[in-house]
Amino acid sequence: MTEIKKKGNSTEERMEMAAESARGYFRQGLNCAECVVKAFMEVYDTGFPPETVALSTGFGAGLGHTREGVCGAISGAVMALGMVKGRRDPMEGEDMAERVTKLQQEVYPLFGDLVREVQAANENRLICQDLTDPFEDFDCKPRKKFCMQLIADCAALAVKHADK
Repeated sequence: MTEIKKKGNSTEERMEMAAESARGYFRQGLNCAECVVKAFMEVYDTGFPPETVALSTGFGAGLGHTREGVCGAISGAVMALGMVKGRRDPMEGEDMAERVTKLQQEVYPLFGDLVREVQAANENRLICQDLTDPFEDFDCKPRKKFCMQLIADCAALAVKHADK
């Protein structure tokens, strides 16, 4: 696997850097998925161009602002982790069986651990609507504050799992 350059002296420092950047991007109007991906790309030199953040745009607010899909911050964290732990060449391997085995034994567990950690911290909820339903309306300030914290947490957790 290609060596990925990273900023900061420790995982904890990188987690805080990503969380703060993600909060800042939310305040500037980026959607949840974009915040996480862009903040992650500031901490890691992934080799991907800055425009890669465009891939995350449609995941905001539970897929296209429908709130019916997985939370955009969680999707962004999975995408971010994929930048350093994903398969750069999914055709690598002798045959389909070898590729699938490697995926199931070496790749998916990394992503599953991240998702389960976010899920455990949020009462087993991953869907945007489930996470935001407790708020009186989607545009209220408490919901925005909750989402900003979840975005920061997801950025930090993407870093934590990338450093493993």
